[in-house]
Amino acid sequence: MEITETSHEPQPQRVVVLTEEMQYYLHQGGRWAYFLGILGFIATGFILIAALFVGTIFTAISQLQPAAAPIAGMGGILTVVYIGLAVFNFFFSLYLYRFGARIKQGVPYEDIEKITSALKNLKSFFKLWGIATIVIISLYILIFIIAIVGGIGAASQLANPNDFS
Repeated sequence: MEITETSHEPQPQRVVVLTEEMQYYLHQGGRWAYFLGILGFIATGFILIAALFVGTIFTAISQLQPAAAPIAGMGGILTVVYIGLAVFNFFFSLYLYRFGARIKQGVPYEDIEKITSALKNLKSFFKLWGIATIVIISLYILIFIIAIVGGIGAASQLANPNDFS
């Protein structure tokens, strides 16, 4: 068995220098991220407003049209779904907004802490995007499997056309 020694001495840090072109691209990207973050917050507000009214709308429809009574319960479900979408959208917007705001502050003054914080939020944004993509693809696969099983089940219930007895 080999004994390995680890050195606890501080390693020299590599210094990354941002060229003027890199700073320009970061600053421009930050401005767009800031803008999109604000638009995302506005969209989140609209989604929340829709969540408040969707339940009322479904209840009103069921009262005006008695045949539509079964959909009255859907209003509560849709309210919960809309609130979930608003929370989801809020975090996307928050990470973009923070990235944009901190990059806009950090790049012109070469503030390493602000740039690091901005890049941390950009990492969080893409991590959330990746998780959302995995969840959506998983849901598509699940829906596809359920559709196949449902189709097989429905097909097995059909009478055999050659069986006349």
